[in-house]
Amino acid sequence: MTFILGLTGSIGMGKSTTAELFRAEGIPVHDADAAVHALYRGRAVAAIAAAFPAAIREGAVDRPSLSAAVLGKPDALNRLEAIIHPFVREEEEAFLRRCRRTGAGLAVLDVPLLLETAGEGRCDAVLVVSAPPEIQRERVLARPGMTQDKLAAILARQMPDAEKRARAHFIVDTSRSVLAAGRQVGSILRALAGRPGHSGQQRTASHA
Repeated sequence: MTFILGLTGSIGMGKSTTAELFRAEGIPVHDADAAVHALYRGRAVAAIAAAFPAAIREGAVDRPSLSAAVLGKPDALNRLEAIIHPFVREEEEAFLRRCRRTGAGLAVLDVPLLLETAGEGRCDAVLVVSAPPEIQRERVLARPGMTQDKLAAILARQMPDAEKRARAHFIVDTSRSVLAAGRQVGSILRALAGRPGHSGQQRTASHA
């Protein structure tokens, strides 16, 4: 049975880099953000166009326009999530079926809002990627188009890092180097080697 590891972390914590470290070890990873990007060019376009017509450009969802339509607007954001989340879950379930069919012992679900949406219940363990707040802000504000106000709005939607860490089975600290993060990923893989998966059961978090 495939052991399901939920990978999460707040913006700018190094989650994407950590996901790549798992891929480099041959572990299948489902990237929820990448799934959303694909849906914005495909299956979800019609539904989003009906709710947010100004966010459509040349037959696809224009992410900056959609972001402007929902950022800081809880009702609009809830409407968008009600549209996109079922699509993303379908993609995730198809990924897990492929992993089970191919006999993968471990699969990683890379989900930014895993804990905020109570997604840990469909994982066997949760890994939180973390870094000090000053490093987080420096990374995020270096991104094109990012502002202090936009960052504040994003962080307001995310569970505080300290709470995420408290609910994690594993933590990867990305504040030092990719090499150091890679060593931590290696330790996690060794800890999980041979563990059977029992996905869908709620776990009591403990640090490993």
